[in-house]
Amino acid sequence: MKPDSDQNFDISRRRLLTAAGIGTGVLLTVSFASAEENAPTSTVAGLTNAVETPPVAGLHLQFGADASAEMVVSWHTLQPVKQPRVLIGRLDGKLEQTVVAVESSYVDGKSNQTVYAWHAKVGGLDADAAYLYAALHDGAEPQFGTFRTSPRGRKPLTFTSFGDQGTPTLGKVFHPPAGVTLQGVTYINDNLGSPSAGDTTLGVERLRPLFHLFNGDLCYANLAQDRVRTWWDFWNNNTRSARNRPWMPSPGNHENELGNGPIGYKAYQTYFSLPAADGQTEVTHGLWYSFTAGSVRVIAIANDDVCYQDGGDSYVRGYSDGAQKAWLEKELAAARNDKDIDWLVVCMHQVAVSTADKFNGADLGIREEWLPLFDTYGVDLVVCGHEHHYERSHPIRGQQNNKTLTPIPVGTATDVIDTTKGTVHMVIGGGGTSVPSNELFFNPPCCRVIMGVGDKNPTTGKRPPIYMAEDATWSAVRNAAHAYGFAAFDVDPGAHQGDLTTMKVTYYDVVGQDGQIAPFESFTLRRPRRD
Repeated sequence: MKPDSDQNFDISRRRLLTAAGIGTGVLLTVSFASAEENAPTSTVAGLTNAVETPPVAGLHLQFGADASAEMVVSWHTLQPVKQPRVLIGRLDGKLEQTVVAVESSYVDGKSNQTVYAWHAKVGGLDADAAYLYAALHDGAEPQFGTFRTSPRGRKPLTFTSFGDQGTPTLGKVFHPPAGVTLQGVTYINDNLGSPSAGDTTLGVERLRPLFHLFNGDLCYANLAQDRVRTWWDFWNNNTRSARNRPWMPSPGNHENELGNGPIGYKAYQTYFSLPAADGQTEVTHGLWYSFTAGSVRVIAIANDDVCYQDGGDSYVRGYSDGAQKAWLEKELAAARNDKDIDWLVVCMHQVAVSTADKFNGADLGIREEWLPLFDTYGVDLVVCGHEHHYERSHPIRGQQNNKTLTPIPVGTATDVIDTTKGTVHMVIGGGGTSVPSNELFFNPPCCRVIMGVGDKNPTTGKRPPIYMAEDATWSAVRNAAHAYGFAAFDVDPGAHQGDLTTMKVTYYDVVGQDGQIAPFESFTLRRPRRD
């Protein structure tokens, strides 16, 4: 017999469908006729046939620009569908609105496979409110999820972050070397994933954050034999969390897939529907954006635009022709002038700091283009990935007058940090990749900085990085013992005007198959409220 909570949830789901005039059988065989009856539909015949109708796959959420009132519900298929829509209601199953899902698609440049994504942009939601929803299209069984909108104003909230995940699945046929015979077909993981890529998802779900920041290099599809299947595996893994809370990404170099759009990000841009931003074009839409949750302004940026490192399937440095930087400065200035916003958090992929040897290293491009803006407008926190380990900096502000533009630490305390003095950078790249870098730390801490690139290698087609070393006086804490984990951020806005607002940060090692977590360290960021 089901527990009472499960039975109540089943009742709520049936009520939601019934309120929308939809039968609650396993397959929906009736067309939906209401608010979206005049919406364009596929001309493909027979999609209400159970055999021919694709299921709702990879259900996930994204915030709109105002996280207290806007949510996007998304899924994908490999076929066109009829009347994709989302039913939105309260947890008791009361239907509040029905929203048409808009089609987005791309043709994978490697397989020539068309992928369709469906995005229902829901507005007019109440702040700090829980919702039940169903995503469906004609002939498909509805898929359900829940979400909570952000509080508005100075209210407590929790979010989490990691980068560099991959998938826990095996998607490539292994061909043994000559003279070696294996029984049956053997598969391997060809996208730098590992079983831990599944464990980290469950670790996040143990905390049930309001949202999760994903710091780039999502699934490494560009490395895979079958890029579309790799994205499918990624979403099959992460929908366990992402259908119930937004996973808000920044693009990494491994989202650059050759042939998928002019600069390689078309798959990423199709699967996600992110807040619009000034200066974007058809080529760059969705690559940078921002949203507000409570008193936190989150700004996600695309670092391949400024990085020297040749890390993707094509070298795209400078692709926005300065548009992203102009937007970023305007966005940072507006956020710092907004008295309702206390915290400025930047989510990005490549790093300005790293003490790992024989790995990627820090990139001078970020230090040249982004760090002066972070200093000018008092960014509190930067979360990034790219290096496959965990470490954090002391608060930094300003740069040495040297070739590497070494960041200057403005404090040495590691337990309580005043972010009005400087920005804390956190490298959180232990999302699940099979190539960790936690055992590659320099001792004592040093940093290899990518100063530029050499001539293109005629064999690989890549431009090799040119490095220069520096002493890492900005290095604060590193985790050499464990490869996988994530950070959680508990925002306490304070009770009264003039109080300090705090952000308690805990980094968790993920240590078990069911998402078991163990705290590695905790510290507190603080700053005065700005009201």
